[in-house]
Amino acid sequence: RFDKSHKRSNFCMDELSQFVSFVPHCPEVAVGLPVPRPTVRQIKKDDVIHVSRPDGSMEVAEALKEFGEQIAHQSDSLSGFIFCAKSPSCGMERVKVYSEEGHLLNNDGIGVFAEQIMKHNPLLPCEENGRLNDALIRENFVTRVLVYKQWQNLVESGVTKHKLCQFHAKHKYLLMAHHPVVYKELGRYLAQSEEAIELLADGYIAGLMKGLQKKATRKTHCNTLQHLLGYFKKELSKEQKQEMIEQIEGYRKGLLPLLAPLTLLKHYLREFPKPYLQGQSYFDPYPAELRLRYGY
Repeated sequence: RFDKSHKRSNFCMDELSQFVSFVPHCPEVAVGLPVPRPTVRQIKKDDVIHVSRPDGSMEVAEALKEFGEQIAHQSDSLSGFIFCAKSPSCGMERVKVYSEEGHLLNNDGIGVFAEQIMKHNPLLPCEENGRLNDALIRENFVTRVLVYKQWQNLVESGVTKHKLCQFHAKHKYLLMAHHPVVYKELGRYLAQSEEAIELLADGYIAGLMKGLQKKATRKTHCNTLQHLLGYFKKELSKEQKQEMIEQIEGYRKGLLPLLAPLTLLKHYLREFPKPYLQGQSYFDPYPAELRLRYGY
């Protein structure tokens, strides 16, 4: 940071780092600012955002923008991006914007560097370090990163209609838990579209990432769990079905964590194997070691 301190994220460095490789960027240092350095801020002059010291010296807005564009065009291999909250260069949102006289105008700014990364990579999962302390936001971000990485692997191997349908089949119930409307739309899109495979793939992944960006809720999880339970209507006894329904209802009311009905459903899946369900990412969307479903 500007004062040689840090904003170390224990989740990123101690947990997530076991499963991802980080590519660090400090745009302020990259454009020539020293460490330590005087603080800079976003200053609005004639509807133009500048990044400089309060007295207007050390202007770096254009340099930050150019560096952001440079990194954005080199980011094809990245599967996610974590920004530093509220930073005039790296904040995704809620960045303070000041007048030339030093008065706070609003908290609606976007970091100049972050803006370029998000603008040129609209599908890339992005989040701020501080927001990752929220269990639901953290779970949502990691889910999107890992699904997007799988998509990148698919693209690298060559997308075909068959592979695309297999990919959708794997993630359909995960998508249902996040955004039931997009889940239905993408199913119809794949079934009815006659577009060339490149356009079909572009349209599909845009819809998928949009759907996953919406956080799953107790209501949508319960709907998904009940849908999955339907696959076992012939195998489960009346008592087993009732137990599963009670687990789902307990979760809906906030009396049980999501892991309770999920664990029971996975038990039935082992007892009564169903290849189609066994490949569903909904059951294990990320490594269990991250404990992302423990908090809700």
